[in-house]
Amino acid sequence: MFEFFVTTYGTQLLGLILCAIFGTLGYVVKQIAKTYLDNETKLSIAANVVRFVEQVWTEIHGAEKLQKALETAENLLKKKDIPFDADEMMVLIEAAVQEMNEIIKKPIEEPEMASAVRRSPYLGDEHQESGLLE
Repeated sequence: MFEFFVTTYGTQLLGLILCAIFGTLGYVVKQIAKTYLDNETKLSIAANVVRFVEQVWTEIHGAEKLQKALETAENLLKKKDIPFDADEMMVLIEAAVQEMNEIIKKPIEEPEMASAVRRSPYLGDEHQESGLLE
């Protein structure tokens, strides 16, 4: 009786089990990828919002500027249907501000002069005697 059941319905049951396993696995992978992409999008939006607010609202400072950044980020994230909370966005915006301030405060390194200045091949003695350098 059991052999009859296995030979008759075994392949269908195996297909059903494999379909359920791979369907669940696909759903889990999709959720992980969506979470990763949402986090990357949040980081990108926070950095862009900070640059935007610094450029557009130059006359306001401090808490007002942070509020404008939070409002702008909220609007952008709602358009993309990405879930967020205000505390999370405030942390991301503050981190983006800190990163921008570090970049601004970083001293500009002067290029190495030795690599920029090269000896001219025409400074040899034979060219001076021929009058090419006069």
